[in-house]
Amino acid sequence: MSFPFNFFIAAFLGAFATSLLALPLWRKWCWRTNLVDDPGHRKIHDAPVPLAGGFAVLTGILLPLGAGAFLLKFGVVKLATAAAIVHGLDRRALELAVLALGAVAITLLGWFDDQHELKPLPKFIGQLLIAVAVAAVCKRITLFVPSQLFSYAMTIVWLLTVINAFNFTDNMNGLCAGLGAIGAFQFGWLAAAKGEYLVALTGFLMCGALAGFLPWNFPRARAFLGDAGSHLIGYLLAVMAILPHFYTRQEPHRLAVLAPLLVLALPLLDLAQVCWFRTLNRKGFWIGDTNHLSHRLERAGLSRTTAVLVLWLVATLIGALAGCL
Repeated sequence: MSFPFNFFIAAFLGAFATSLLALPLWRKWCWRTNLVDDPGHRKIHDAPVPLAGGFAVLTGILLPLGAGAFLLKFGVVKLATAAAIVHGLDRRALELAVLALGAVAITLLGWFDDQHELKPLPKFIGQLLIAVAVAAVCKRITLFVPSQLFSYAMTIVWLLTVINAFNFTDNMNGLCAGLGAIGAFQFGWLAAAKGEYLVALTGFLMCGALAGFLPWNFPRARAFLGDAGSHLIGYLLAVMAILPHFYTRQEPHRLAVLAPLLVLALPLLDLAQVCWFRTLNRKGFWIGDTNHLSHRLERAGLSRTTAVLVLWLVATLIGALAGCL
């Protein structure tokens, strides 16, 4: 089967344009509903900024996905791989529906947190319920351990970890969205190379939607992701790490299951080191501070823009190693 470059390019461009054009509309809605991030403690902005990014990114993913599925299903668009993609949509309809509903649910949870500043426990319970639903319906992590209980537990822990890792990285303009776009592209490329076109489609859609949001967020922020956006990014990347078959009988290299750890290495490292230092300082790991990798680079003398670019580069280089497994 030929590699459908045109299809993935169209998915990326469609998501890019949708997110880019939807952002002004969501900004207006945020101003009307007072969904803004006000200046304050540990904040790097001196004026209110609309928390419109999460909704724009979700729109940039779901609208092109729905439109593309309709056009392929009814033969409006002719493509060599259309039959395979439509077959995949039909065969995994329930799984895809749960994943899409999970994306909407995690975005709404983040929005509710943005609007009402949820306490850590209710927020965690919301994340947990969504992770349990995904683990119950979709593919799960096994790590070659023949135990269903282990598989459920590892999948739930993975989803919670990655969601919160990206929530933690949303601390400088462009950082979370950029790392999300890099991770989405790398997962999309890995999946496409293995012929897992639905996973690849999700990756390129997400990458395009985040790329469409970035001009509004980096280097000068006219909109923030908010918890709605950072939760959505973490959720989608966690799911994309679970869905592909990194290890197969045709490619029996067991180290291939480590590919997601390389793609997401930098956010996971940031989460681990921040939680470690907060624990050493006898603080709750959910209590924010300025000990993230981005803050450390800034204290080392880099500008915030340069610090973000450095972290993007590091994430790209480490993630590229995943293709070698």
